Amino acid sequence: MIWGAFSCNGTVELQVVQGRQTAAGYVEMLQQASLTTEGPRLCGNDWVFQQDNATIHNVRLTKNFLQENSITLLDHPACSPDLNPIENIRGWMVREIYKNGHQFQVVDALREAIFTFWSNIPTSLLETLASSMAKQILEVINNNGRAPHY
Repeated sequence: MIWGAFSCNGTVELQVVQGRQTAAGYVEMLQQASLTTEGPRLCGNDWVFQQDNATIHNVRLTKNFLQENSITLLDHPACSPDLNPIENIRGWMVREIYKNGHQFQVVDALREAIFTFWSNIPTSLLETLASSMAKQILEVINNNGRAPHY
């Protein structure tokens, strides 16, 4: 598993997750990703961090870390991957990595491809996904908490 974060201004260095993720491992990974400095670098001082409602994101250890580091969270409804723009990045990367039926024989080659594509995500894609969040959230609010059906 690989973790990443982005804004309309760029990406945070990908983090490789070894084994099953725990809250302690998640907090350590956020520290290794330098989230406390990368967030302001990419978004300015009034940045907001979005994560889903995975159990490790909602335990006291994680909440304490975020609070102690003054990291503001976007309140994210349960079961709402449509409101998480990283899913769109993941989808784009999967399409690019496996384009023309490309397959990988070893994990290291796949990991290298993931890191290469991550470092080459078009700025226009980052900008589009980040700027679409306000409209998507408003549509969910107007739909009484349900994602709109297109």
